[in-house]
Amino acid sequence: MIIGKVVGSIFSTRKSEKLVGNKFMIVEPVEAMRGGGERLIAIDIIGAGIGEYVMVAQGSAARIGCDMADAPVDAAIVGIIDEGQDWSK
Repeated sequence: MIIGKVVGSIFSTRKSEKLVGNKFMIVEPVEAMRGGGERLIAIDIIGAGIGEYVMVAQGSAARIGCDMADAPVDAAIVGIIDEGQDWSK
């Protein structure tokens, strides 16, 4: 699981039927958790907003976390961080 900041949203009118009706957000991992990628697209089942820090599950944990075991999902926002360390550093 990684911590990231929601920096935008993405819309797709043509996609797998299993993804219809879901919202997708662009998440930028915090510096300490970057691990090679700059940004990722995550399905958002909890209603995160732009500017919020979120917890993102990846791989099979993402599919399980959003109850979509048979959907083509590789990253899912599974929590919004209310308080904690200053992740902007």
